[in-house]
Amino acid sequence: MCGVGEERPRIRHNDYSPLTPPALGAWDPRLTVSVVVPAHGGQRKLDLTLAALSAQTYPAALTEVVVVDDGSEPPLRLPEIRPAGTRIVAAGPGGWGPGHAVNSGVRVSDGAVVQRLDADMVLHRAHLESMMRWHHLTDYVVAIGSKRFVEEPEATPAQVRRAVLADALDAVVDLSHSVPSSTERTIIRLDGLRRSRNPYHNCTGPTLSLHRSLFEAVGGFDPDVIRGEDTEFGYRLAQAGAVFVPDMEAVSAHLGLPSQRRDREAAIRAVQPYLAHRIPLRRDLRKEPGRGWLVPYVEVVLDVGDASEEEARRAVACALSGTLQDVRVTLVAPWSALPSGRHSVLRDPAFGLRMLREEYRHDPRVRLADAPSPTAAPAPFRYVGPAGTPLGARSLERMVGHVADERLGLLEIALPDGGRARLERTEAVSRALLLAAPDEPLTDVIRQTHGVERTDPSRFWPCA
Repeated sequence: MCGVGEERPRIRHNDYSPLTPPALGAWDPRLTVSVVVPAHGGQRKLDLTLAALSAQTYPAALTEVVVVDDGSEPPLRLPEIRPAGTRIVAAGPGGWGPGHAVNSGVRVSDGAVVQRLDADMVLHRAHLESMMRWHHLTDYVVAIGSKRFVEEPEATPAQVRRAVLADALDAVVDLSHSVPSSTERTIIRLDGLRRSRNPYHNCTGPTLSLHRSLFEAVGGFDPDVIRGEDTEFGYRLAQAGAVFVPDMEAVSAHLGLPSQRRDREAAIRAVQPYLAHRIPLRRDLRKEPGRGWLVPYVEVVLDVGDASEEEARRAVACALSGTLQDVRVTLVAPWSALPSGRHSVLRDPAFGLRMLREEYRHDPRVRLADAPSPTAAPAPFRYVGPAGTPLGARSLERMVGHVADERLGLLEIALPDGGRARLERTEAVSRALLLAAPDEPLTDVIRQTHGVERTDPSRFWPCA
């Protein structure tokens, strides 16, 4: 993790080429890691997973393993062959599923890095070491381990441990007939995700790791997401500015074939409603007109503190009625400063603001705030502009399309009256907040990591 006074490397998009990990076995690890293993049943597979973990090259003194029993009947037990620092805990009350279980394990652990690992994974001897190399370089990467699906072997935990210690994983699992994951084909095609526009798609749960600070910054896994929780988690990490690093040297065998091979249609359908509400970038899941969604595609921020009622209402109406409907409006004004209690209604100096508050406080697509939040997360885009220059019918659609096509982090627009509007990409702003030196303009950092374009409004207004 970057220490005090150290500067984080400035990575453009997801091109992590500036990071050079040390060769395996040729470096000095210092970070502690908590390996969190959510499990529901499957005692035999868990035994093999723990046997492989007991043979890792990453120092045992820096490793703890927390198995989280997510309501197994009979309850899971710790096998004889396991890492020294292993314990088993029950998932916390009030929920169930992998995401809830991982959150429970993270809460009772204390490693600087969190390694999420499925309970049916047999790891190569250097798997943890390979993943941990990246976290010693900087603290905003998510490392993704390599996996191949294999038939469950008949090997015992003792045989698995001996094979892993001897770097002979293929002695206990049939790698010659293994099935590569679809994500790994994407990883190879996109130069290790360096050229990926949405690398979070490949943030799959069987083996991934990240700094605890990053895990906590995004709030951990969403416990309400029962299927697709790893993809949803990866999306929020992306909006927080994270970089995704697949490590093909972190080899592992996933015991059992992927669920999509058993019932592809049901497996895909099971994740769709969760992702549709929470990942606005999945436009393919938001094709039904007139729908409302948990997370909007664009947050529209309008400063109405000095605007007239008519200007504010018109600006809101234009924002909500454009060709891009998947928006939520934030009206910024000193709402909390409005005096409470008895007051003159008709002669109140803040009459206009009070009327606006009453007009929009119950509208689910409008929220009131004293100041805009640092970023629009989890929404992927944010428009910020004056209420006196309302959006045209196609303004937002065109701006978002341009920023997406050009992979820009920020679009700045000089308005005719001397004012300015901008469209922000959330992941770019979040990364700039991570990287900026004290007093360094965020725009300068975004220019380095994603790109900034300044333009006039003719391309986006009027768009009736």
